[in-house]
Amino acid sequence: MEMLHTNGELVTRTQGTGVDVVFLHGWGMNSGAFTSFIPYLSDNFRVTTIDLPGFGENAEIIPSPYNVETLAQSIVDSLPDQCVLVGWSLGGLVAQKLALLVPEKLTGLVTIASTPRFIAGPCWPGIAADLLTMFESQLEKNYQKTLERFLAIQAMGSETAKQDIKAIREQVTQFPDPAEEALKKGLRILSTEDMRQEVGRITTPTLRLYGRLDSLVPTSGIDRICELHPQADTVVLPHASHAPFISHPQQTADILFRFAAGVYQRKAS
Repeated sequence: MEMLHTNGELVTRTQGTGVDVVFLHGWGMNSGAFTSFIPYLSDNFRVTTIDLPGFGENAEIIPSPYNVETLAQSIVDSLPDQCVLVGWSLGGLVAQKLALLVPEKLTGLVTIASTPRFIAGPCWPGIAADLLTMFESQLEKNYQKTLERFLAIQAMGSETAKQDIKAIREQVTQFPDPAEEALKKGLRILSTEDMRQEVGRITTPTLRLYGRLDSLVPTSGIDRICELHPQADTVVLPHASHAPFISHPQQTADILFRFAAGVYQRKAS
């Protein structure tokens, strides 16, 4: 049974029983992206999903300034104590920031298809700057079309790309549309945020999960991320793209379960 909560200002949704696992979604999305994945987890975990400010059921909440730090600060009070925090894509940036701000609230950190810096740069594989610029200019004209293109890029490479896009689209559209300001400023975060000098200070046990076919977070950059954050475990799904929990839900759930069981076991011993 799903329960709706308003913790402070933010709306959150919780279902299942067991250890607390919290999910943060990516740019242009909302918690609906995880709808089909949650049943793979809810027998073993109490799953909480939180729409980032400006998105989904929290579309009307826009922190100022709108950046990774203020997004993280706005979510702190909604986190259950001693949770495993899972951040997908942009949500992974926010999750990494939360691990630095409130490590005492987290038992584990998982990033899915995320990185300390999304934009490509010298010796740093990532999203081409002109692609994000194109998205920014398209947003002005047609949000829905821009989202469709972003979904297509996210799924690109996956053997089930068409089904993946259809599933995410159907799930995300069950929630309110995002605020235009959050879309624009969320893209700006992807263009400018650089946590490369910070992630080495994360003390929370961390798992970084990637899809080998992901064009937004290319696997050619994984070694560099490992150098910056050597304490983290790394798993690459060979046939997945940017949304492995959609294309490979059972594999992703098994990986999360093993990681969560391990960190709680270590904590208890």
